[in-house]
Amino acid sequence: MEMNEGSGAVMRVVRAASDADVGLPRNPGMALDLGFLESMRSVNRSALERRVGTLIKRRSIKADNQAAWLLRSISLMDLTTLNSNDTDERVRRLCAKALNPLRRDLTEALGLGEVLIRPAAVCVYHPFVATAVEVVKGSGIHVAAVSTAFPHGLAPLSTRLAEIEASVSDGADEIDVVIPRGLVFGAKWRELYDEIRQMRAACGEAHLKVILGTGDLATLRNVTLASMVAMMAGADFIKTSTGKESVNATLPVGLAMVRAISAYHEQTGYLIGFKPAGGISTAKVSLDWLVLMKEELGRPWLEPELFRFGASSLLTDIERQLEHHISGRYSANHRHAMA
Repeated sequence: MEMNEGSGAVMRVVRAASDADVGLPRNPGMALDLGFLESMRSVNRSALERRVGTLIKRRSIKADNQAAWLLRSISLMDLTTLNSNDTDERVRRLCAKALNPLRRDLTEALGLGEVLIRPAAVCVYHPFVATAVEVVKGSGIHVAAVSTAFPHGLAPLSTRLAEIEASVSDGADEIDVVIPRGLVFGAKWRELYDEIRQMRAACGEAHLKVILGTGDLATLRNVTLASMVAMMAGADFIKTSTGKESVNATLPVGLAMVRAISAYHEQTGYLIGFKPAGGISTAKVSLDWLVLMKEELGRPWLEPELFRFGASSLLTDIERQLEHHISGRYSANHRHAMA
């Protein structure tokens, strides 16, 4: 498959990324429809894996087009730090990197001029929300907080809801929540639906990204059904992983989730975002995900309002690939410092 932009590829993708925030209507959710849920139970793993294999083999993105699509990947990132040793200063450095993700010599060599390429958001634990909000204020970069007893989601519901409200109060405009996986294994769809509805209400105007923890869910059927319940309950995004599972974002899982998004759109008319997270650390893998989104859901899902990467080390590899595109040489990772 060719993803060609023709001459001026880099600048066209840059301009599209900078004009991406068009204010799509939010998903209000719908009543829990167990009949509709039942219709989604049949998931053919081998067919999904064959489709993914075909997409990757058909990919052909090279030279200026590759540089352009890597810049698009940067604009779709939730630049993330979720470590036990996070500090306010570490978060400030992460935000500084978000404000200036590429070295000046790279932006000049790419001919970006005054056009800014920045990640869509920074994603942090609740205690660091206020710090992140202060640093990125006025930049257009969102602040996402992981809430609801991340990464396991096993605290009492009242505690999880209070954490959401606290993060919103501190200025987070996106909330990444995690579901208790046991509700999926027990097919407790009503309980899962009701919990997510309450999380959505606690978010207020902040967008809700629901993390399924797909590596823990065992089957693509569970992934599909959990995706659908989350969307019915009002999720603005569905997200694969916390990044803490033994298996995180994989393309077959992503394909199952984006097909659930497509089915929900056909049923309701609402566009739901998708966020793969965990293990997406190379430029090549980011391009594979962009191919998947473009082929399965179409051009609107190459914008930050509908697609994000949960990433920490991905930006470093993209910078290295862009420097190789310019100079023909790969640089060391330390030349592209993160936090």
